[in-house]
Amino acid sequence: MDNTSRSQLVTIPGAIIIAGALIAATLLYVMHPAKQTKDTKTVSDQPVVSMRPVSSSDHILGNPDAPIKIVEYSDASCPYCKMFNPTMEQIMAEYGPSGKVAWIYRNWPLDKPDTNGRILHKNAGHEAQALECAASVGGNDKFWAFEKHLYETTPSVTGDTPNGLDQSKLPILAKDVGIDQKAFTDCLASGKFQSKVDADFIDGINAGVGGTPYSIVMNSSGTKIPINGAQPYSIVKATIDSLLSEQNNQ
Repeated sequence: MDNTSRSQLVTIPGAIIIAGALIAATLLYVMHPAKQTKDTKTVSDQPVVSMRPVSSSDHILGNPDAPIKIVEYSDASCPYCKMFNPTMEQIMAEYGPSGKVAWIYRNWPLDKPDTNGRILHKNAGHEAQALECAASVGGNDKFWAFEKHLYETTPSVTGDTPNGLDQSKLPILAKDVGIDQKAFTDCLASGKFQSKVDADFIDGINAGVGGTPYSIVMNSSGTKIPINGAQPYSIVKATIDSLLSEQNNQ
């Protein structure tokens, strides 16, 4: 097996061992959005090492065959993820109807202890499972309705609200968007999606994620551009337009 193959085969047990160290080393990126510099350089210098292909098992908003796909690794308790969500909604409002862009959501909850034993977002993993249950019970459309409702109405984890959302309210939020509340509650209580959330987290590590939100914009030609942090609409739009132009000129 060559070195490239080995770098792509990070197993879940092995990656979980290094995850705490990774999170401890990258808390600055988690707690603060990426800097906006005057020269407008906004993409991450960190390469995409390996990322699983987008498939029907993903949560996809928009055209699954869109020439541009944005894979976002996100944490429902993260204040900067909540800040970034309206940006992605604006992107989809512009590019979604024409089928040019698809938004793919993957969970990257920061609920693992760092090397000091600190857990940044203790409820994030539970909320990630709630998102998976929304999809399982209600389907893709209800997933996105629940995702929007969750990000719009729940408190971020901050110094003033260190625990974030009262977790007993998750089934109520599901009911608000038309998801069967009992089925959702039973799903969440079962913990059946813990392994899927863990797999998303390991996929993020392999893809170079060090904090949330972290997005990878890619075109059908295979070019991938990471965007680190809650970058503004103008930056995401410029990245999309650049990749569309590259693809059209080939």
